[in-house]
Amino acid sequence: MIARTLADRLKLSLGQAWIVDNRAGGSGQIGMPLVARAGPDGYTLAVSPASFLTTNKSIFKSLPYDPVTDFAPVSRLVNQPMVLVVNDKQKYPNVAALIAAARAAPGTLSYASSGDGSPQHLAGLLFETRTQTKLLHVPYRGGALAINDTLGGTVQAMFAVMPEALPHVRAGKLHALGVMSRTRSSTMPQVPTMAEAGVADLNLSAWMALLAPAKTPRPIIEQLNRAVVAAFDPELRTRLADLGIEAATSTPEELQSLIAQELKLHAELVKAAGLVPQ
Repeated sequence: MIARTLADRLKLSLGQAWIVDNRAGGSGQIGMPLVARAGPDGYTLAVSPASFLTTNKSIFKSLPYDPVTDFAPVSRLVNQPMVLVVNDKQKYPNVAALIAAARAAPGTLSYASSGDGSPQHLAGLLFETRTQTKLLHVPYRGGALAINDTLGGTVQAMFAVMPEALPHVRAGKLHALGVMSRTRSSTMPQVPTMAEAGVADLNLSAWMALLAPAKTPRPIIEQLNRAVVAAFDPELRTRLADLGIEAATSTPEELQSLIAQELKLHAELVKAAGLVPQ
């Protein structure tokens, strides 16, 4: 949805039609190399989730692309804040109650994710690190399956990407305990941040970014960056916010710095969890 919306807007501003080519599979190992090997002329770009650029380096023995040297960052596009949700508000009315339950029976309180190394999994690992608890991670093949089993009570909790949890929170079927961001979400203003809930330094979001092949000339990168920033006008920002998505454009340098920081953080989390690269 983000890629298609951006393509439509870049067509208007740049006078160039953009084709969205979905190359799914292999956690980015099919689509990302195609962009890495494309000509550095600004006509082939990648809309990438954070995990393809940060987590993959730690969970795979080898990658057919290098997230740092094979790409030229253009701009971050959006943030999707992570939110801790539970299906039983009476049993877990707040973050403190969930932590107490996890400490009382280490390794038994379960949380769902869309797979090993996914943003939901990393959020759980970060939560364990910050709270000195041990949870039971239950990986699924995709966020929809993870949400469904959280709704059904097969698992007790989920560190969900906000857009996937928002409809169920609004319907009262899931209960949000805390958002993993420095400030409260405008979409869920009633939900405290993790810091407000008593857990400091617990910030994580599933962001997306736009990249070009490495060695793309700087003037092209700058032109694309200006067009992307302009594309996220107030109307689009409001429309995305209603879905739980935050517009979060950046300079190329800011995106490059973010990738470097999260490569290090995710490597530490994966190592601490004892995950063996596949």
